Amino acid sequence: MTTEPAPTAAATPATSPATTPAPTAVPVAAYPPAPRTDLVEELAGHRVADPYRTLEDPDDERTQRWSRAQDDLYAAYREGLAARAAGTPLADAALSARLRGLLGAGFVGAPAWRGDRRFFSRRTGDQEHAVVVVAEPGDVAAAGAAPGEVERVLIDPLALDATGTTTLDAWQPSKEGDLLAYQVSHGGTEESVLHVLDVATGESVDGPIDRARYSPVAWLPGGDAFYYVRRLAPDLVPADEQQYHRRVWLHRVGTPPEQDVEVFGAGLPMTSYYGVQVSRDGRWLLVSAAAGTAPRTDVWIADLAAPGAHEAPTFVEVAVGLDAEVGAWVGRDGRLYLHTDLDAPRGRLVVTDPTTPGVTHWATLLPQDDVAVLEDVAFVDDGDPTAPTGLLAAWRRHAVSEVTVHDPRTGARTGGVPLPGLGSVSGLVTRPEGGPDVWFAYTDHVTLPHVHRYDATTGVVTLWAAPPGALPDLPEVRTQQIEVTSADGTTVRAFVLARADHVGPDGQPLSPAPTALYGYGGFQVSLDPAFSATTLAWVEAGGVYVVANLRGGGEEGEEWHRAGMRAHKQNVFDDFHAVAEHLVAEGWTTTGALACWGGSNGGLLVGAAVTQRPDLWAAAVCSAPLLDMVRYQRFGLGVTWTEEYGDAEDPQELGWLLGYSPYHRVVDGAAYPAVLFTVFEGDSRVDPLHARKLAAALQAATTSDPAQRPVLVRREIGVGHGARALSRTIGLSVEQLQFVADRTDLLAAVGP
Repeated sequence: MTTEPAPTAAATPATSPATTPAPTAVPVAAYPPAPRTDLVEELAGHRVADPYRTLEDPDDERTQRWSRAQDDLYAAYREGLAARAAGTPLADAALSARLRGLLGAGFVGAPAWRGDRRFFSRRTGDQEHAVVVVAEPGDVAAAGAAPGEVERVLIDPLALDATGTTTLDAWQPSKEGDLLAYQVSHGGTEESVLHVLDVATGESVDGPIDRARYSPVAWLPGGDAFYYVRRLAPDLVPADEQQYHRRVWLHRVGTPPEQDVEVFGAGLPMTSYYGVQVSRDGRWLLVSAAAGTAPRTDVWIADLAAPGAHEAPTFVEVAVGLDAEVGAWVGRDGRLYLHTDLDAPRGRLVVTDPTTPGVTHWATLLPQDDVAVLEDVAFVDDGDPTAPTGLLAAWRRHAVSEVTVHDPRTGARTGGVPLPGLGSVSGLVTRPEGGPDVWFAYTDHVTLPHVHRYDATTGVVTLWAAPPGALPDLPEVRTQQIEVTSADGTTVRAFVLARADHVGPDGQPLSPAPTALYGYGGFQVSLDPAFSATTLAWVEAGGVYVVANLRGGGEEGEEWHRAGMRAHKQNVFDDFHAVAEHLVAEGWTTTGALACWGGSNGGLLVGAAVTQRPDLWAAAVCSAPLLDMVRYQRFGLGVTWTEEYGDAEDPQELGWLLGYSPYHRVVDGAAYPAVLFTVFEGDSRVDPLHARKLAAALQAATTSDPAQRPVLVRREIGVGHGARALSRTIGLSVEQLQFVADRTDLLAAVGP
C-alpha cells in the first residue's frame, strides 16, 4: 500500500521526446493570482497540505474574483484560437455545423408497450431535447408513424421551459398506459420533481412532488397508486444530510404527498439508494437497496395480496448482507428471477418461487460464461405468458455485445440473434402481456442507435425504428481493438478509431497523428462501442481517437471492477498509461501530439494522468472532475462513493487516497501539459471546487510556458453533471475539440 504520494515521473520520461513541432503560442503570459495559504493538516499521521482551501467556497469574494479572472483568461485564449482556426474545418462555425450534422439524424428509443399504446423517446435533428411520444391506434398517421397509428408528444422539455435548462430525468407509464409519471429538473441540478399526466388528454393530474431525485416509479394495477422513492423533508435531517435519507413511499394519485405512506427504508444507511417494482399482476412488491454506489444490493419481497399489505407490506429477505449485486423480478410466468454476480463475477441467472425467495432455494438457469458478462435477459412465448418458449440473453464479450437464445426451462443454448455488426445492444424489451417479439437498440462507433425487432417464431431480426432524420455523410473510419499489457501484466483492451487512409493493410498506422485517449475506469461503467459525433469529427479532421477499457469498469465483470477500486485504484491509472505508451511505441502518435480526455470519474483519471505522468501528454481535457481525494466526500454526492474510492476518515484508506489524489501530487517545478478544465456551476454531483483547486495548483507549479501549454478553466452556468440541451452539448464539444486540436497541432495540419 502506498501511504505517501510517490515522486512525479516528470524528470524521467518513459517515452522518447516529441517530434511534433510546438503549437502556435497563445496569449497567456501569466496566470491570475489565487488565494493561497500555508495550511497543513495532520491527518492520521500524514502531513497534508491544502494551500487552496479558500477556493472551496464559491461565495467567498476571493473565489469569485479568481473565477472571473479565469473567465477572462479563457476568453483571451478563445479569441486567439478563433483567429488560428479561421478558415479551417475546425473553426467555430464549421465545426459546430459538422457536429450538428453528425447529430442531425436525431434519436429514437425502444418502445414501452402498454396494450395498444407504445411510448418512446425521440429527438429530431433540430430539437434541443428528446420528447416523450405516445403512439396508439388511429386513422390519421403522423409523419414517421406506423400505418394506422396516431402519434402525440406527451412531454417536451422545451415546452416546459423555453430557456432549454429544464431536463427530463425519467418517465414511466402506468400498467394500463392511461397515466404517465415523469420527472424533470432545472438548471442541471438533477433535483427531480415528479408529475403525473393523463395520457388521453395530456392534462396534469398530480404533482409536483419534490425530493424525487433518482426515484423509480412502480405503478399498482388500476393506476390509482404507485410506489416511489423520496427523501425525507429537510427539517427532519441535519443540513449536511439533506441529499440523503431516502425512503420508499406509497402515493395515491391526486392526494397531497404529505399523506404518502412510508413503507420501507427506516434504519438503513442514510446513503441508501432504492429500487422498487410491482409485478404485472400486482401481487408482488420488490424493493432493493444499495448503500451509495457499493457493488452490493440487498433485495426484499412482499406479498401484496395480504390484507392491508399495500400500506404495510411484510417484507421477506431475498438476498440481504451478501457481497454481491442482485437484480430481481417476478416474470410473466409467476416465477422469481434473479440476475446476480453472487459466486459468478461475470453474472448468472437464477430462478426460484417467490414464496421461497432465499438463496438456498435458487436454481441456476444461465451459468456464468467463461469470458462474456451477462447483461440482460428476456422471455418470449406463443401467447401464454405463463409458458415461455424462449429465453434471450445479452452478453458483453470484451465490450462487444452478442445475444444468445436458450431453452427457458433448462438454460441450454439453442441459437443466437444476428446483430448488425460488432457493437452494443441495450435493452431487451418485450410486451408486458407476452408474445414472440423482442425489441433492442443497437449502435457502434459509426452507427447511430437504431431499434431492431427480433421475432422468436422465425428467428428474423428486422429494423423497427430509425432516427427520424437523414443519416449524415460519415467519414470512412477504420476501427480496431488492440491489446496492451499493463504494468502488472494484465491485458487491457482499447478501441482505436482512425481515418481509413491513415491505416495500412496490416492495421498499423502509416504515420503518427494527433491522438485523443479517452477513459473512465470506475463504478462498473463499460465503455462499449457507441456512436459519438465528437469522436467522428476528430477522426474526420485527421486525428486518432482511442477508447480504453480500463480496470474499474464493467467490461470484464465484477472482478475487473474491483481490480480498479479502493486499494487497487492505481491499476486504473497504470492501465491508462500503458495504453498511451503503446500508442507512442506503435507509431500511432507522439508524446507531443497525445491528449488525455475524461469526465467525472474519468476526470479523476485525467488528473492522475497529468500529475503522475506529465511526460506522456501534450494536452488534457478534464471535465467535471474529482481531484481532491482527501476531502471529496464532504461535497456533492461524495459520501456515496466511499465504497468505490475509500473513506478518507479511515487512516488506512486515507493512505490509498493520498497515493494518487491529483491535487496532492502536484510538484513545484514540473513541466505539466496544457490542461482545459470544463466545469458546470449547477453540478450537484461533483463540486466544481475540485477543478478550481487543481487548476490553481498547476498554474502555480508548472514550468511549462503558459503560451505553449496553458492551464485553463472553462465554466458554464445553468447546467450540471448530466443531461443538457443539444446546443450546449455542441458548444462544449466544439471548445474541447478545438483545445485539443490546437495543443496537439492538429489545427495546423488542417489549416486553410
